[in-house]
Order: sequence, then C-alpha cells, then structure tokens
Amino acid sequence: MSEFVLDHVMLRVGDLDESLSWYQSHLDYVEYARWEAETFTNVYLGPEDVHEDGALLELTYNHDTSEYDLGDAWGHIAVRVEDVYDAYEELTDAGVADYRDPDSCGGSYAFVKDPDGHEVELVERDHGQRWSLDHTMVRVEDADQHLGFWTRKFEYEHTGRWESDTFANYFMKPTGASDEAMAVELTYNYDGRTYDLGDAWGHLAVRTDDLVGDWEALIEREAADFRDPESCDYNYAFTKDPDGHEIEVLDPDESPMDRSA
Repeated sequence: MSEFVLDHVMLRVGDLDESLSWYQSHLDYVEYARWEAETFTNVYLGPEDVHEDGALLELTYNHDTSEYDLGDAWGHIAVRVEDVYDAYEELTDAGVADYRDPDSCGGSYAFVKDPDGHEVELVERDHGQRWSLDHTMVRVEDADQHLGFWTRKFEYEHTGRWESDTFANYFMKPTGASDEAMAVELTYNYDGRTYDLGDAWGHLAVRTDDLVGDWEALIEREAADFRDPESCDYNYAFTKDPDGHEIEVLDPDESPMDRSA
C-alpha cells in the first residue's frame, strides 16, 4: 500500500436510505463499515473486493438536517467503466436521470447525478473494478500553489494533465501508487474566478502508516494545523489545502476497509 494513498472521499446526504439505495442498486456498491453517533451516521461504500490502494465513498447523514449547499469548489467523483455508452444507457434505463450523455462529452465520458445532486462522472478505464472510484475533482484558484501543495506535502506526482484554452486539469497520485488508486483532479480555470466551498462535500482522506510521525512531517512542510492527532484521540487528524478543502490523515487501523475485516 502506498503512503498517503487516498482512502475515501466524504459527501453529505439528506436522506441516507435513498442515497444507499441509489449507490447500491445502480453502482453495485456494498457497505464496508458504519459509524452511528448521537447526531450523525457515517457509512462507507464501494465495490466488492476493492483493491488495497482503492478508495471508498463515505456518506455522512446528519440527523438534524437534510439540506446542503453544493457550492462550486468541489466538482465530482468519477467511477470507472469499460464502455461509457453501455454504462450510461444501463443507468438511464434503470431510472437515473439523463444529465450529460456521452455524445455531449465527446464520447469519452458522461455524467449523472445522485439523489443530492452530487455529480458522478463515468470514465472509460482498462484497469480497476467496474464503478470503482477513479478520481475526485476539486476546483482550485491557483494551480501552481495547489500542485506545489500536493507535491511537497504529500509527495504526489502528476499522472495526467489536460490543458485547454480556458482551463486545465491536473491529476495527482502518491509516488508509486497503483493504477487502482484514486487520484485528485485539480481543475484550474484561467479566468481568475473564486469558489464557494458549500457544505455538501466534506473531505478527502489519505491513509498513513504512522499518523503521529507523518503528521509531524506535514507540519514541518508547513501544512495547515487544523485538527491535530491528539484532538482526534490519535485516530486521525485534519489539514487543509490552500483553498480550504479539508484533508483527513487517517491511521490505517481506522480505515473503513480495515474496520470491516
């Protein structure tokens, strides 16, 4: 398992049963772990037999609200399929709303939405399980700053890029991570716009073999000290990227895949 590999991406949902049904029926996800607290519930989902470098989806349901602001700083999650046309047709035939079909996206990808409006991209890949998480896209206000952040703090490297006349996409993964690992897609629009984080998206989480030691290394690399390991009972910690996206640093024993074993 690669160091700082992405463990999960968290998003908030208004109706847990509806969201679970959507991901389990349409993407064949299974439940890996669940945490029931007084005020919220966390459920971790993903394909069966997810790769050791693979990532899960964390659905957070807060018991006191069902409404969230999507904002525009978070973009989408992307899942892998063998054929984007077949996958899109399968989903729409099963009742998923027709949002952005493959033809409207040049034939190489497509988009649907989950019950809360979170966008889910379908991307063709020749690796990884069907519907496994390929990347999570976030919009950034300064590409150089964010590329430096992921490279310096987490020792990530470029695994792909797309630069157009108006925007650029940069894909980042830990050095040496397998193809099955989820990437961070940094989207930079050239027009200088700013973004609203909203509250419908929660965080990205990375796994580490040494929570305290690696947290100290992150602080030495001038990562933001948002929630240190001591404040989180030495189970995890949180930093933030330059635009305020939260990043959880997770002890391996707290990984939902390990907790389900």
